[in-house]
Amino acid sequence: MSKENYFHSEAPLEGKGLPAGGPWTSAGLAARGASILDEDVSLPVAVLSEPALRHNLEWMRRFCLAYGCQLAPHGKTTMSPALFRMQLDAGAWGITLATAAQTASAYAHGVRRVLMANQLVGRGNFDLIAQLQAQDPDFWFACVVDSADNVAALGRYFRQRGQTLKVLLEIGMAGGRTGVRDPAQAQAVLDEIRRWPDAVALVGVEVYEGVAKDEAGVRALLQRSLAQWQAIQADAGFAASPALLSGAGSAWFDVVAEEFSALSGRTDAQVILRPGCYLSHDVGIYQQAITRIQASNPVARDIGSSLQPALRLWACVQSRPEPTRAIIALGKRDAAFDAGFPVPALHHRPGDAAPGAAAVHWRISAMMDQHAFLDVQADDDLRVGDLLCFDISHPCLTFDKWRHLLVVDDAQRVVGAVSTQF
Repeated sequence: MSKENYFHSEAPLEGKGLPAGGPWTSAGLAARGASILDEDVSLPVAVLSEPALRHNLEWMRRFCLAYGCQLAPHGKTTMSPALFRMQLDAGAWGITLATAAQTASAYAHGVRRVLMANQLVGRGNFDLIAQLQAQDPDFWFACVVDSADNVAALGRYFRQRGQTLKVLLEIGMAGGRTGVRDPAQAQAVLDEIRRWPDAVALVGVEVYEGVAKDEAGVRALLQRSLAQWQAIQADAGFAASPALLSGAGSAWFDVVAEEFSALSGRTDAQVILRPGCYLSHDVGIYQQAITRIQASNPVARDIGSSLQPALRLWACVQSRPEPTRAIIALGKRDAAFDAGFPVPALHHRPGDAAPGAAAVHWRISAMMDQHAFLDVQADDDLRVGDLLCFDISHPCLTFDKWRHLLVVDDAQRVVGAVSTQF
């Protein structure tokens, strides 16, 4: 698929961050060539850098190739069909999702292989997955299980429907999130799976290592997961080959690749990494992670370049009510704030040729629904009507505040848009 097809659609765009004169489509915006810097677009607006997106896709492709693993990026980060298609076309094995509703949405937009890194609980959710499996026998879906009760409920339901549900045993840790805590819990789940051979098929082992507090804890959890996979394989306990071993959020995917490389080259094993934030990246929690990765991982060093922040927000200076304070027309309705406030990156005065770097001492100190409080110095040349571009931390909780995001080139000219399905 050509690059234009990812960001050009005739579907109508609605909501904030659009020019006047609509209705607009992503193809129409690209044809107009609207410019953020020329104030062609209503602000605030969330934008994605096309060059950075393509760089990050290639970086992760090379990383996975070096480790002989597959990529199933976590789609909950963006919930964007266009970005799913970019990732799949770049070689992703499938898309990871968190809920049955997300799975149904992704399927409706062409995704045909889903690893749901979560338990499937509740009849309404069972119904959604059973419907997809009934209408498309080629649709590949698997979820995770960590309790015998859940397995029994799944077994009863899918046996009645005449279907088989693929599952992965989830490994967890004390004080963490989901997942079996010890060998006894794991064995109880495995024993229950064996009671439903026609309805529940064990296809792998899964872990989310991000619940561990440090690298030593991450490695211990991964090693336990690997050992569990090896024990099940030795007991001929998997229903399909290759059997999956899957882990990796966006902070420790390098360590997951290292620990699971023990299965590299085996025809009966497939390692699946699931980072979701690599595509958009950020300057906060995931920049800290990639800095560590670049310093410690030989594959990342060999690739050379690093992941690049692709997601940014533009907003106007709305008020300068005090010498050391500016109010920015950007708030909690527009940007994540759970992992740090947005960080000023660029400053542009309409009419100037190009933006410059934001002052290093500018800091957002508080946010309300539609306002951000920017701490400045009294003699700073910052005026009402100026434009500021912000980097963010934690892309997941920024994407879900936008029905669409504009895609821009390096000159901040709009080349298309992507929609989200939250």
